[in-house]
Amino acid sequence: MPDGRLLFTGTVVVDLLLRVDALPERGGDLLASEARMAAGGGFNVMAAAARDGAEVVFAGRSGTGPFGEVVAEALWREGISVANPPHETADNGYCVVLVDDEAERTFVTAPGAEGMLSRADLDTVRPRIGDIVYVSGYSLAHATAGPAVAGWIGDLPTETTVVFDPSPLVGSLDRELLEAVLRRTDVLSANSREARLLRAHAHPAPAAGALRGMLREGAVAVVRDGASGCWLAGDDPAPTHLPAFTVDAVDTTGAGDTFGGVLAAALARGASALDAARRANAAAAISVTRQGPATAPTAAETDALLSGA
Repeated sequence: MPDGRLLFTGTVVVDLLLRVDALPERGGDLLASEARMAAGGGFNVMAAAARDGAEVVFAGRSGTGPFGEVVAEALWREGISVANPPHETADNGYCVVLVDDEAERTFVTAPGAEGMLSRADLDTVRPRIGDIVYVSGYSLAHATAGPAVAGWIGDLPTETTVVFDPSPLVGSLDRELLEAVLRRTDVLSANSREARLLRAHAHPAPAAGALRGMLREGAVAVVRDGASGCWLAGDDPAPTHLPAFTVDAVDTTGAGDTFGGVLAAALARGASALDAARRANAAAAISVTRQGPATAPTAAETDALLSGA
């Protein structure tokens, strides 16, 4: 049986990345030492999966305009196919990303066509056996896309695997919508902050166990904890700790997206959740050693780091 595909239902925006010494005080101003523009948001997940060897289908919505052109070119460059045509009357949104001297990032996003995904758009996407459907909390934040995505995955065949990343917006999402998605989730990938906002335990290990109880029967919860690695709660009574790989981080932008994309790509090849998370850990470690949002490594680079572990 061929490998499954990654069907990505999330949002893609254009990142306006500004490198600063520190965040400005309220009402203040400062000069950025570096400024760049690139496709970002969910694009980073798809690029990570594609570079790890997965066939990727963008099932979301993009727009028509200067930002839409940036997105279209980036998808083409990574060999990612597109399920829906660009929206004719709206452009993609954009995200201002501030990266400080400790490699931490802060976001402010202006939404666009990516939030206009409809149920009719999603109904044109037909998952095959072995496909992985990826859902992002960013989609759930939109009045149109949120209910469309939640309703669509609720009607998927039971054998279809759903991966859910709740996103930094998890604390502001509609609770009913969020809980509906969690109940259909097979693999959850959340960072420690998102886990806390989901009302789980403050420590990532018991948080992973608590989150697993919110998911579909037999599901796996992964809590990412930055330089400490990640915790995985599955069938075993105690969560499993996967240590991070030791690297010198220069930019953490997109690390969680790299983790999620490579996690999904490995699952699509039939890897266990534990092996997929270990591979995702390695890919995320490589990504933070590079500046920029879409810094996911190739499969060969990840293989090399894993073989040296």
